[in-house]
Amino acid sequence: MSPTAVPAGRAPHRHGGKRDRVRPLLGLVAVIAIGAIVAVSVGLFQGDFTQSAPVTVLSGRAGLVMNPEAKVMFHGVQVGRVASIEALPGGQAALHLAMDPGLLHVIPANALVDITSSTVFGAKFVEMLPPAEPSAQSVHVGQTFESKHVTVETNTVFEQLTSVLSKIEPAKLNETLGALTSALNGRGHEIGQIIGDLDAFLAKLEPSRRDLEHDLAVAPAVLNSYADAAPDLVSAADNTVRVSQTIVEEQHNLDALLISTIGLADIGNQVLGDNRRRLKDVVTLLLPTTDLLNQYHQALTCGISGLSFWWKQGALKNPGITLLSGLDFGAERYRYPDDLPRVAAKGGPQCTDLPAIPFGAHPPFVVADVGANQWRYGNEFLLWNSDFIKQWLFGPLDGPPRNTTQIGQPG
Repeated sequence: MSPTAVPAGRAPHRHGGKRDRVRPLLGLVAVIAIGAIVAVSVGLFQGDFTQSAPVTVLSGRAGLVMNPEAKVMFHGVQVGRVASIEALPGGQAALHLAMDPGLLHVIPANALVDITSSTVFGAKFVEMLPPAEPSAQSVHVGQTFESKHVTVETNTVFEQLTSVLSKIEPAKLNETLGALTSALNGRGHEIGQIIGDLDAFLAKLEPSRRDLEHDLAVAPAVLNSYADAAPDLVSAADNTVRVSQTIVEEQHNLDALLISTIGLADIGNQVLGDNRRRLKDVVTLLLPTTDLLNQYHQALTCGISGLSFWWKQGALKNPGITLLSGLDFGAERYRYPDDLPRVAAKGGPQCTDLPAIPFGAHPPFVVADVGANQWRYGNEFLLWNSDFIKQWLFGPLDGPPRNTTQIGQPG
């Protein structure tokens, strides 16, 4: 045997040992890869690798068929999912939503939220509805909505029906059904006639359906107004009852009052009937006077209002009369027949600054056809160019008299 010779039985043993160590490693790597693929698939399916924006919905209840991973829909498009459901005190529920951040800008901040289902027995989902007036702002991260409507499940209907049936006694139910059978037996024609009459009535009511809908819409506001006014209405009814009781109690006095009123009316008829001609004459005579007063009512009002200054003044500290006197040139005397009074003025009523005359003002002189007019031409207050003054200064003048009585034009 040479030194470099290798025993035939040992070489295969070394090669087989390396292969045995590599195979377990390859198997472990394959298992890890398969586990990673499964984990990534599950994470992708559950959306663990997708970014989401948290939004909370508060509701009176979540419903029996609301589960996590339920869809959040807006306009028929999924915009998120239900991440979890939290029970709150008082039977309420909080739905934590995971919204798609890229779709938040299309949902208004004042969107409405309903918990509904596509069918009666289907699973529930969260539906976000656009309001009548969408807000300019969009939904933000962490916003909280309140759900006002949750679709009723068939289970709930059955539960409520069961609770109602549990309160009904079978014996009384049997008696009720028997009574209904006896009442309806042999009356099919009448019932059909009733249904036909109802159909005809509804057909006549159809044209007024819009008005009926309007009346039903405004009925809550009207009923609320009546509810607010109910205490006053009850008080008025109570007072009416008391007034009625008082009338009943005082009916004898009321009868006496009515009889006295009838007697007074009879006497008044007799007085007016016997004196109707005299009353007519009085009214006829007063008519011109009342017409004149009506024509001058404005001037009379101004004059009486001007007199109000004096009765509004307080009493003087020192009783007496204050008199301011002075001397002035006299006006020309009245002459007959030029200055005889006349009633022919047609100027109408005038207030002449009354009732409040400004300080230092003088009422204007109203020229009218009344006979005397101290401001007429030739009627001077003071005559300097008179015959008496000439004779007193220069002595008697030659010639005839020079109008010494100053009638007409001065001499």
